[in-house]
Amino acid sequence: MSTAKKKPEEFIPLTPRTFHILLALKDGVEHGYAIMKEVDETSGGRVKIGPGTLYEAISRLVEVGLLKEVSSPAAFNKDKRRRRFYKLTSLGRKVMRLEAQRLAELVRYVRQEELLAEG
Repeated sequence: MSTAKKKPEEFIPLTPRTFHILLALKDGVEHGYAIMKEVDETSGGRVKIGPGTLYEAISRLVEVGLLKEVSSPAAFNKDKRRRRFYKLTSLGRKVMRLEAQRLAELVRYVRQEELLAEG
């Protein structure tokens, strides 16, 4: 099956790195460095991602249709550096939400089973 015809469910489960990249773009358009910073912040430093790994992952996510590269927002037009900006596609947003739902269900189970209790 071609990736263009994949259903959102077929991408699940996501790796932590992929999920955090998608989460970093939940509010709109960002460039690579901002994505790296957001991944570090939202993961509490537990998900490490360097520039090479980030752009390799982004390239793959663009290829499978979860992200797309977009034009530079006006605020960055004066910036002399060439930055690439990305945003979630509608498929990427659906996949991100499905993964969030999967993780929420897992957390509910862990709490129900009292697996977080100290002892």
